[in-house]
Amino acid sequence: MPAIQSTTSAETIAAVRDFNRDYTRSAGLITENLLDTPHSLTEARVIYELAADDELGSGELRERVGLDAGYLSRVVTRLEADGLVRKRRSERDGRRQLLTLTPEGALRRRTLDRRSADRVRALLGTLPEDRVDALVSAMGRIQAILDPADVSDPVALGPPGPGDLGWVVERHGFLFNREYGWGAGFETLIAQLVAEFAVRAPQEREEAWIARLKGEPVGSIFCFREDEETARLRLLLVEPHARGRRLGSLLVEECIRFATAARYRHLVLWTMDVLTHARPIYEATGFELVDSEPHRMFGPEVVGQTWRLEL
Repeated sequence: MPAIQSTTSAETIAAVRDFNRDYTRSAGLITENLLDTPHSLTEARVIYELAADDELGSGELRERVGLDAGYLSRVVTRLEADGLVRKRRSERDGRRQLLTLTPEGALRRRTLDRRSADRVRALLGTLPEDRVDALVSAMGRIQAILDPADVSDPVALGPPGPGDLGWVVERHGFLFNREYGWGAGFETLIAQLVAEFAVRAPQEREEAWIARLKGEPVGSIFCFREDEETARLRLLLVEPHARGRRLGSLLVEECIRFATAARYRHLVLWTMDVLTHARPIYEATGFELVDSEPHRMFGPEVVGQTWRLEL
């Protein structure tokens, strides 16, 4: 994990530490014997990982749990002495040590699994349903940020679901303010566009898409009807932690396919010169820059650009 940057504020660090303390307490992790078993949290994690494979190399196990080789070796030795883990040398590579759970270890794994589920069930049982949903959603976002999706993870594109239109407004307002300093005027414009779409929906020749990774929204794009022959691409957004996966290109290409199928002759968009990560996408899909004009609609001076694609 990279070192904490010097620009990280003391308040931010304190907030993360407070969350860690509250979570470990709520989850029952501050205990010498996890879930009323003889095992520490580290030993339980090793048992869980070994249960996922018939045999697992010690090197692969070390990568999964993120432990020092010497410390992991001592943990495995203790579990082996307790009759829970069996290890042997690989027949193909004598340097490689293979680990597996014994029948007793598999039984202990099921005990840990059952008691862990019971503890979570008891914790969630104290919360109303809407707060459970909010908690699970927040956990998904934390996981996505700390453990970004692998490039092989599939991206799902679909129409906006409950809460997604509000998410589009919130993320545009937050991200563009943080990255470019755009103020309330920009967020107001986004809210107006989303409200306009919601009021007119469903329209045969208008559509919106939300991109999802691991079930969480990470991108958006809208296709508006400008007139009988022209559609307008709007509200292209990709979350920072989901960038570098061609997600912006996938969204733009989906919008182009829809506009073509809807029998528009032109697709236009309005963007700003500072959004340099979007320009290669527009150029690669055939858009041409047809007009530009400086303005201060959102605070800092930028150059508004109109791009056009003949369908």
